[in-house]
Amino acid sequence: MFDELPFHIQEAILKRLPIKSLIQLRSVSRTWKSLIDSSEFIAAHSVSHTQPQHLFVSYSSEEQVPKFVSFVDDDSFPQHRFVPSLPLSIRDPQIVGSSYGLLCFKGYRFSGSSYRKRIAVLLNPSVRKSIAIALPDMLYTNHLIVLGFGVCPVTIDTKIIQITQLHWSWGNELKSEIGNFWEVKVYKQSSGKFTSLSGNLPTISIHIRGRQVVIGKSIYWCAVDCTLVDSVFQTRNLIMSFDITNENFQVVDLPERMAIITFDLLSVSKLRESLVILEYNKSGYDDTIEEQLCCTVWMVEHGVERSFTKLFTIKAPGDLMRTVGFRRKGGPIMEVQDYMFESTEELVVYEPNSELSNHLISGYRFTVNSYIETLVLVGISDCSSY
Repeated sequence: MFDELPFHIQEAILKRLPIKSLIQLRSVSRTWKSLIDSSEFIAAHSVSHTQPQHLFVSYSSEEQVPKFVSFVDDDSFPQHRFVPSLPLSIRDPQIVGSSYGLLCFKGYRFSGSSYRKRIAVLLNPSVRKSIAIALPDMLYTNHLIVLGFGVCPVTIDTKIIQITQLHWSWGNELKSEIGNFWEVKVYKQSSGKFTSLSGNLPTISIHIRGRQVVIGKSIYWCAVDCTLVDSVFQTRNLIMSFDITNENFQVVDLPERMAIITFDLLSVSKLRESLVILEYNKSGYDDTIEEQLCCTVWMVEHGVERSFTKLFTIKAPGDLMRTVGFRRKGGPIMEVQDYMFESTEELVVYEPNSELSNHLISGYRFTVNSYIETLVLVGISDCSSY
């Protein structure tokens, strides 16, 4: 019988089972439940068992209602899809990012008759569990709040980073109520509370602009350093990273050409577990065709110094084109103009070799976050499930 096997053999077998089977086996015994819920088992299971990748798509409908759909990113793509459910308590949900099988949303809920309390929701679609976390109140005027999110791959501790940064304007001087550096608070699921970071904080002149991406143990954002020199604003693009394990920020300098271009022409993304920079530009490529928007994909490689390697360039006709993610095998996922209905946009998977695209969804303001199936949050109380 299985229970007569040495415990270490049982554990080795359990690590090779899929998520759905493990969820059922948690009810077999307290010993198995304790094992499966442990952070050590969750980390080991993610490494030893090849998990299918999912693509979580958020977008808006014509009625401006937020919608969500998740695709299984395997050979059946895009046939297998489902609509994840969010807790009813969150209003106006917006995706922050994905990490270690979790999706993080920000929004608000009503507290009392009309007070809107800012919250974050962590959701694991694979185990159908979620938790809501109250976010610290905004205490300053003329400041913006940026949320970051990631799971520490060492401890499997979920962290939310709330960054208070100066609202920058071309017509105002750089002045701040919080001093010369960011104000940063970090929430750890292990402690259930936010604590303030006091060291190694970026200066208030650096502003995060755009969405995050998690690669390994780090969160990355595009950012811009805006300084006032002789009454003239000067800007320089850069990448800001946050190490989820040791909770340190680091600036990643960009090549000169990327550092000085218009900020809106840059974004970060993830391609096969590597950080990539997306650089947009318009260029003519044919005497008979005016211009097309191009997206050049640069891989950021680690070493003594960061290096940037050009992988390929995505070309698509039309004025509206944005790369919002990549499939597991590397195919770009793009938001393009719907030529049959010019008032709408569509999400497509682009094949660079054939220059053909396959339609997925029609809508507006698409975001794509990839995630794998994990057991994170499986052990939270049943009252937090949905």
